[in-house]
Amino acid sequence: MNTAARAGLFAGALAVAFAGAYGVGSAVGPVADEDDPPAHGGHAADAGAGAKEEAGKKGDGHGGGHGEDTGPAAGGLQLSESGYTLDLDTRRIDARSPAELRFAVRGADGEPVTSYEREHGKELHLIVASRDLGTYRHLHPVRDAAGTWSTPVELPKAGDYRVFADFVPTGGPENGLTLGGDLAVAGDYRPAALAGPERTATVDGYEVTLDGALTPGSAREVEFSVEKDGKPVTDLQPYLGAYGHLVALRAGDLAYLHVHPNGEPGDGSTEPGPEVAFSATAPSTGSYRLFLDFKHDGEVRTAAFTVTAGGGGGGASGQGADGGQGAESGQDEADGGGHSH
Repeated sequence: MNTAARAGLFAGALAVAFAGAYGVGSAVGPVADEDDPPAHGGHAADAGAGAKEEAGKKGDGHGGGHGEDTGPAAGGLQLSESGYTLDLDTRRIDARSPAELRFAVRGADGEPVTSYEREHGKELHLIVASRDLGTYRHLHPVRDAAGTWSTPVELPKAGDYRVFADFVPTGGPENGLTLGGDLAVAGDYRPAALAGPERTATVDGYEVTLDGALTPGSAREVEFSVEKDGKPVTDLQPYLGAYGHLVALRAGDLAYLHVHPNGEPGDGSTEPGPEVAFSATAPSTGSYRLFLDFKHDGEVRTAAFTVTAGGGGGGASGQGADGGQGAESGQDEADGGGHSH
């Protein structure tokens, strides 16, 4: 199933449509770790297209401090949906110690799913984020013949984490699923406060500037501009079939809004930077953490921003996202760069 098709279904349920110039990618570079945290969530593609249908209801009580929802709830809030269940074999690891995350996606018959549709070059995308939104990882695990997925991971801080599996099972819901489960990371836990609004994030010598705001129930454009050493970056590299990858998590419940920009490299109209634009509709009021992955000079880096939808004037804060993940973790195909895939 192509990205456009899935995107069309996506926006209708999540009320999220991110469109415009292709944005930034993800690989081995800084993933996301900060002394002062972030947030993020769900899938969409074409501007004005529909959003991925996700579990959840308006006013389901999950949105800490978000006020009344103005649109459908985002995904990743449930362990099971549409007959599929995320079965986490790894539920606890130690902070600052190499570990392996193992899990399976089980169908209604209880057996591990072994057939998936590829989206953005992968069968399954795995996001790991701390509850305080200070640590973020975008991983691409490896699946064995029996249907068990695994990936190496090392998380820098103790605390409660959420694991999101984003996938399209063959013969399952055409719009795909995002299932979420909890992961405990042992150690000295010192939760950080959500970073306040700023418009610029700096990571590895790159400066990423955010322009725009989020409005509950109404599409608004947000645009990112990437510079290095004071000069616009006009040669961003494709990552997962795009020039950029954006994930948004809602603070409080970590509702998941996994977004992909419209267009693709080589389509004759999508420029490889410096601007990356999206049209976004927030599902509710509240604070969101945006994680923008971009690939340049063979490495993926992550810039993180806090934005407020409704009631806060659309403020934004930006920080470079610490990655710390090594090379590809045995992916079915190399993405080149550094998020663990």
